[in-house]
Amino acid sequence: MSETGERRYPEKPRQIYLFGTCLIDMFWPQAGIDAVSLLEREGIEVHFPADQTCCGQPAHSSGFPDQARAVARAQMNLFPEPWPIVVPSGSCAGTMRHHYPKLFEDDPSLLAQAQALGERIYELSEFLAQVVKIRLDDRGAPVRVALHTSCAARREMGTHVYGRALLDQLSAVELTVHAHEAECCGFGGTFSVKHPAISSAMAGDKVDAIKETGAATFISADCGCMLNLNHTLQKRGDPLQGQHLATFLWQRTNGERR
Repeated sequence: MSETGERRYPEKPRQIYLFGTCLIDMFWPQAGIDAVSLLEREGIEVHFPADQTCCGQPAHSSGFPDQARAVARAQMNLFPEPWPIVVPSGSCAGTMRHHYPKLFEDDPSLLAQAQALGERIYELSEFLAQVVKIRLDDRGAPVRVALHTSCAARREMGTHVYGRALLDQLSAVELTVHAHEAECCGFGGTFSVKHPAISSAMAGDKVDAIKETGAATFISADCGCMLNLNHTLQKRGDPLQGQHLATFLWQRTNGERR
């Protein structure tokens, strides 16, 4: 961090770690593969520690700090080299960058480790835009899309800014702003389990707003939100479905390696 609190971005590295997230591992593996493909096409070697699991966010946000610390400790030991750690999920990246130090604030040795790890955490769109400074050549047909960022990713990581910057590079993509863009989709991890009726109503408001834009798809870098919104649309019998940002960018640039 700089003296003003703004993050200093390093030069593009030759090697990075990927923290794939449990939701990508279980439900959206192609998004993880496409993230790797985007990074490798930029000449970056991607390392994927096989023992990674969850970031610990579900336990932390549900009020179980001891369990969250146990999960966090297991992840913190998986990235021994001083390379950036790229996370294709803003909410998971926010947990690792901002909340790991809070979890270990009473343990000086682990606090130092958590703070050092946090300095190396980058959400995927932030890393592509600010570190890699990627330049995208759009090869797709004209299309209108909407962007959804999770409320946690928006608040803690500013991912809506980076997502827009990347989509704005695609010359044939029209990015629309829908009326509920800054609102929560109702997923919220265990919130959707504990309060299903409220969650369903929030997801309904969100997909209604996306539909009103005439977008052919919506783009998100948070798989929990995509599961919630896509399942809401499926339940309605609506063919509209969201895509992970990594997959959309890879497909729009034809997936050709340099």
